[in-house]
Amino acid sequence: MARPTTKTELINTSQTNYQKIKDLIAALPPAARTADFNFDISSLKEAHWQRDHNVRDVLIHLYEWQKLLLTWIQNNQAGQKQDFLPAGYNWRTYGQMNLAFWQKHQTTSLETAEKLLDQTHQQVMSILDTFSEDQLFQKHIYPWTGNNTLGSYFIANTTSHYDWALKKLRKYQRRLPRTN
Repeated sequence: MARPTTKTELINTSQTNYQKIKDLIAALPPAARTADFNFDISSLKEAHWQRDHNVRDVLIHLYEWQKLLLTWIQNNQAGQKQDFLPAGYNWRTYGQMNLAFWQKHQTTSLETAEKLLDQTHQQVMSILDTFSEDQLFQKHIYPWTGNNTLGSYFIANTTSHYDWALKKLRKYQRRLPRTN
């Protein structure tokens, strides 16, 4: 899907893709919702194929990144300068942060993961709605976004991340035995 370039596109695509994730999970057989993924990861290079083992892991990944976005925006708007990634991590080491998120939630239930992501999705959409088109898509509006637009952070943590999750969940769904 094309990258959103307007506030309306960003809102609509985020809401649509989030609903697709929820619908896909609801369509899975109950046992498959909590089972480990059933595909061969040996030929898949990206770290997330090794890290995420089930639906919960995917949802928790989305949730934790949305928490980063929300905290980053709220603190910077309040005048508390904060980098997007937490202290101790940078864009070369964020894989370690993702692994820490995964480890933190190994006892989180799927039901809890769904509720947590519902909460952050709604919070992200609410805060997104408070920004104007220019605030989202013009560079250098906020010094804390560096050379990026604020919208690019929203895109990364909604539409792009939702596309990633859908790809992974669809791969899992395709590998499930067919039931009639």
